[in-house]
Amino acid sequence: QVQLAESGGGSVQAGGSLRLSCAASGYTHSEFCMGWFRQALGKEREGVAYTYIGGGAPYYADSAKGRFTISQDNAKNTLYLQMYNLKPEDTAMYYCAADHGTSGRYCYQKFRETDFVYWGQGTQVTVSS
Repeated sequence: QVQLAESGGGSVQAGGSLRLSCAASGYTHSEFCMGWFRQALGKEREGVAYTYIGGGAPYYADSAKGRFTISQDNAKNTLYLQMYNLKPEDTAMYYCAADHGTSGRYCYQKFRETDFVYWGQGTQVTVSS
């Protein structure tokens, strides 16, 4: 059973930075998609970024490009989302998610559909102006 636990959320002022962490357990192979999603109050959940553990470049939604960086520490089974230059519109609950995947293309499709199988409980990010 794959389990995901996010941490690192908080309240910051616009222009500030945060690093989210996602501790993962229960998977032992590289054919995995892992990503970050967010859901603002009253809005649908949207993808932020994902990476395919088996290799390849990470993918970022337009809202994240140039400001957010997704990375992983395989030794610690931890996924990160480093966020810079935060804006009030980044305020949302941020979720770590994962899915079994055979390729980056598969991960991309699942990411676009926000259709990953495993989800964490979320961590709140609030950005004030």
